[in-house]
Amino acid sequence: MSDTPARLLKLLSLLQTPREWPGGELAERLDVSPRTIRRDIDRLRDLGYPVEASRGSVGGYRLVAGAAMPPLLLDDEEAVAIAVGLRAGAGHAIEGVDEASVRALAKLEQVLPSRLRHRVSALQNATVPLTRGDGSTIDPRTLTTLAAAATGRERLRFAYRSGDGTRTKRQVEPYRLVSTGQRWYLVAYDLGREDWRTFRVDRVGEPYATGARFTPRPLPVEGAGSGETGSGDAATFLARSMRRMQPELRLDVWFGAPAEFVTARLPAHLGAPQPDGEGGCRLRVSCTDSLEWVALRLALVDCEFSVAGPPQLVAYLEGLGARLTRAAAGAGTEPRQGAGPEPRHGTGPEQG
Repeated sequence: MSDTPARLLKLLSLLQTPREWPGGELAERLDVSPRTIRRDIDRLRDLGYPVEASRGSVGGYRLVAGAAMPPLLLDDEEAVAIAVGLRAGAGHAIEGVDEASVRALAKLEQVLPSRLRHRVSALQNATVPLTRGDGSTIDPRTLTTLAAAATGRERLRFAYRSGDGTRTKRQVEPYRLVSTGQRWYLVAYDLGREDWRTFRVDRVGEPYATGARFTPRPLPVEGAGSGETGSGDAATFLARSMRRMQPELRLDVWFGAPAEFVTARLPAHLGAPQPDGEGGCRLRVSCTDSLEWVALRLALVDCEFSVAGPPQLVAYLEGLGARLTRAAAGAGTEPRQGAGPEPRHGTGPEQG
């Protein structure tokens, strides 16, 4: 193989398998001399690939872990497997890996050949995920379109459905995608409204990158006067938007179980309860989640608990408990009209 770049890529592909390759075998595989293999190994090292050599008559080469992550070469099956896995991680907003999944997926799908992209889509469409019920699932293609536009500073057009069902067309300058662990949100400058907005991604439809480039605007910072902006953080901006649109709940909950048990069963953003010294623990935290979601999460901890506040959560739990008690009483009992609080629809910021 006389083409040096092609030979280096082939050599790198061989070395990325978890084994040690004798120099003679590499030379035979690439149809070159052992001396050429040694030169190519030096070239890879110069490019930052940590190739380790062992001495002796049966010595060889292997790729080891280095200080930084070098580019990887993937065969077709590996690329499809990784893309499917990343889509699953991105589409379900898995806490801790959600944003990294989207970034990696956007990079991978940008270079996937069309034949592999079709295989990934076919696998995705043929599988049904078992969801947890406490978050929204979305099409990963929507996420990658938004992520690519934000990274490439490219204006977006999309259809948007608000919490009350109103449908509008938007043109925005995307700033960042933010995951709360339950849902994805897009922070963007809305050109039609001439102001910053946050959009729930599961309500975004038909996103289209227009090709028009833009210079990112500075995100508003808290406490700035009218017209003032600064280097605001997208997650902080989203949190402020959610606080404005969703009433803050100040939780005061006692659990009849050790703090370690409860912490493992609560979403991370609610924090960790403190031991009460008697085998139980108490959680005091503020959040902007809906009453329904908080009540469900408290019940799913699967231990005795009591709520001291806020009053609206206590009232909701009383109504919910009454409905569940009636449901457990057996069939044939007509539900009493008006029992319990009215259902509430939608969570998260809605800024029209």
